[in-house]
Parts: sequence; C-alpha cells; structure tokens
Amino acid sequence: MDLDFHIMRFDWAGGPAGIGPGVADLAERAEAIGVRTVSFMDHFFQMDVLAPAEDPMLEGYTALGFVAGRTERLRLRMLVGGVTYRHPGLLAKTVTTLDVVSSGRAEFGIGAAWYEREHRGLGVPFPPTAERFERLEETIQICLQMWSGEVGPYEGRHYQLAETICSPLPVSTPRPRIMIGGSGERKTLRLVAQYADACNIFGSPEEIAHKMDVLRRHCDDVGRDPGARSRSRRCSGISRRMRPPTTSCGARKPSRMSACPRS
Repeated sequence: MDLDFHIMRFDWAGGPAGIGPGVADLAERAEAIGVRTVSFMDHFFQMDVLAPAEDPMLEGYTALGFVAGRTERLRLRMLVGGVTYRHPGLLAKTVTTLDVVSSGRAEFGIGAAWYEREHRGLGVPFPPTAERFERLEETIQICLQMWSGEVGPYEGRHYQLAETICSPLPVSTPRPRIMIGGSGERKTLRLVAQYADACNIFGSPEEIAHKMDVLRRHCDDVGRDPGARSRSRRCSGISRRMRPPTTSCGARKPSRMSACPRS
C-alpha cells in the first residue's frame, strides 16, 4: 500500500513567512515516513466551499518545484491542474522541467477546471463546459506529442502549434504518468480510458462503483486492458494506493478517491 499526501490549505503556517518552512517540513516528514506522493491543488484562490477565498493559496507548480528541491524520493503531482490556466505547450514544458529537476518524479494531473470565481477574479478566460473539455483533450494530445519527441505542427480546433520542440525530454519513461480529474461518464471517463494512467473521482461508494463500471466499459471500447490497473482511496488529504485484483479496472469505494489505471 502506498500513501499519498495532498496539501489543500496553508492557513496553519502562521502567515506568509511560515509557509515555505512549513511546507518544507511537511514534505520532509512525509518522505521520512514513506509517503509516496505529495500533491497540491491547482487554484489561485482558496476554494470557497472549503474556506474563505482569501485564505492563503500557493501556485501549484512553483510549490512542487520547491518540494522537489527539499526531497529525494517523493513523487510530485497537481491534483489536478486546470486546463484553462496555462497554454498547453508551456504546460508541457512546465511538467517536463519539474520531471527533469526532480530526476523523474513528476506526474501530470489535469482536468477541465471548474472554479469560475478565480477565473473571473484574475481575468482568466472561462469557456463553456463543452469547450473546456475540447481544450482538455487537445492539451493532453499536445503534451503526448511533445513528450514523444515528435517535432512538428499540431493543428487543433483551439490550439495550433508550429513546432512541438521539447528539449530536454522528460526523465520519466515513457513519459510522466497522466491523471485526469473528474467523474463525468460521457466525457471525462472516456478521456481517462483513452489517455490516462489514473483518475480522480468523487462520489458515494455506490456512485463510485457505478463510475468504475462505466470506466471499464470505456476501457473495453478503446482496447485498453481493464485488468492491469492500480487503484487508490483518498480521504482527509491522504491517498492510499492499492494493487488491484487482475480483473479490476476500478477502485475501492470511498466517498472521494483516485483510481489509477495503467497504460
């Protein structure tokens, strides 16, 4: 069993001057007790469903780079990144840089984004849901092309790249693991089956069991083996990742969890 630690709040640090030392201490202690992965949220305002929006919030990739420099074994992930916040070509370079400087410890978490308040607050475009999902798929395709070493154009509906140069390539082989966040049965879980190594799913135990059945069907539709999947459970900021039985494409049944299918 692997333990993952998700950092969602920073109000415990006692002010801005305490956040850096506090995060460093958390990460070092987590590594010392055998935690596998540290993750941050990709938000710029605190989620107002959790705490006041004005509460402290760090930019996630900068924070992950800081943790990379203070640790040696912890894997590093955004849980999960919002597709609207960064241009895909620059996002691929950001994740690649984290992977290179951490000697292959980066994982790529990505989702369609949802927190409209912080988009409006900071002047970030917030397209309709359908467009965000289109951008999500194109972003994943661009990252995969850049991480494959293919240097050429990418022509999508929303993004056009003339040269997908990514040098250096990631240290992780064949590329950083991909986690897609969300529980939508028609779009999100289809993308998980087609592209991802992991997914972050919310719901009751019964809802999650149903989502896993849907994911298995999507896996069958795209020809991915539903038996070679790992799975995880996430609660109160800790994610437990288990090895699956050979017939499972899914996960255990917590109220909030991450299921992790392998390519």
